[in-house]
Amino acid sequence: MKQPLHVKSEIGELQSVLLHRPGKEVENLTPDYLGHLLFDDIPHLPMIQREHDYFASTLRNRGIEVLYLSNLMTEALHTEKLKKQFVMDILKESNIQGASSQKIADFLLSFDTEEMVKKVMAGVRKSEIPLEKKKHLYEMLDNHYPFYLDPMPNLYFTRDPAATIGTGLTINPMREVARKRESLFMSYIIRHHPRYAESDIPVWLDRDYPCPIEGGDELVLSKDTIAVGISARTAAKAIEQLAISIFKRQAEIKRVVAVEIPKSRAFMHLDTVFTMVDFDKFTIHPEIQNKDGQMDIYILEKGKEEDTVKITHKTNLLETLKELLGLKDVALIPCGGGDVIAAPREQWNDGSNTLAIAPGVVVTYDRNYVSNKLLREHGIEVIEVISSELSRGRGGPRCMSMPLSRKDI
Repeated sequence: MKQPLHVKSEIGELQSVLLHRPGKEVENLTPDYLGHLLFDDIPHLPMIQREHDYFASTLRNRGIEVLYLSNLMTEALHTEKLKKQFVMDILKESNIQGASSQKIADFLLSFDTEEMVKKVMAGVRKSEIPLEKKKHLYEMLDNHYPFYLDPMPNLYFTRDPAATIGTGLTINPMREVARKRESLFMSYIIRHHPRYAESDIPVWLDRDYPCPIEGGDELVLSKDTIAVGISARTAAKAIEQLAISIFKRQAEIKRVVAVEIPKSRAFMHLDTVFTMVDFDKFTIHPEIQNKDGQMDIYILEKGKEEDTVKITHKTNLLETLKELLGLKDVALIPCGGGDVIAAPREQWNDGSNTLAIAPGVVVTYDRNYVSNKLLREHGIEVIEVISSELSRGRGGPRCMSMPLSRKDI
């Protein structure tokens, strides 16, 4: 049977991709809880859906299969037992206990499966369920918070909860509380959806691992080399454990390159400051390097003893990429042209967060015109998508997509 997951590069022709169309979870954002839910602003739902539809159509027009998270999840919960178990897992991970737990479960299970999945994503407001009179002090003091079940407005960034590497994937233990539940969807899909459940797909690192890792930090540079960012959202311990797991369970991937980037909201993941756009071309935000063009890079290879790795320290990104990928020359294309104003502005709006759909062909936000012009000057075909509302979530085309299958290069 053909493996349903197959990603052995960042730039191989994209065949199948997972998206999530923003839904009512976006309308459950309010100014008081933006920080808690990891947003800086409130997108306008009809417009963000229109922009996301444009993004999805752009991919389909290139012959790419677009799958939606809510549809796969609905199909994965194909028995009442699975549906009930999922609700119990969501409530447990949302720390919902006591007398209210059963009423919230009953409320969710009163919907058909498709609507239940959307309701879990959107969140459950307290006003939706009439509960008995509060008897405890802690219940009375909690009246100001409007949700029993928090909304998940970050779900349209499908890159982060799980990431395909080779013929397997990571189902990620995410750093922020607001996003931890998101990887539960992929856990159910991989294990219970008919398309995936019978394929014995390897999970290189699962969501119960105690240290965080997120898909925006995971890049497949070639069939034998992956890069992972040591970032604000991904811990070094998780990267080392991922390397050990991969080396133990397959033979093709031989190196995991850990790339340390500044730990800030602006530089959230490696793919917000560095992406691959062609065999020998990469976008980069210059500020991830010091004034001498140096940075900390660690190459992890299989150790001599079981469950160990050999680590080599490098400081020159350009030379390291040439060595790892067997290239004579590499072009690093600076976000915003490296300009003191354009570079940080366009990086904030994900000018470096390109989605390669084939070698030398990328999807980008239209608003990053300086970066897009520079990409074209380097011979890259740039397909622009509209981004007024999508960009408010602080993620670009790569963030919004989880490749499931690419052609080998």
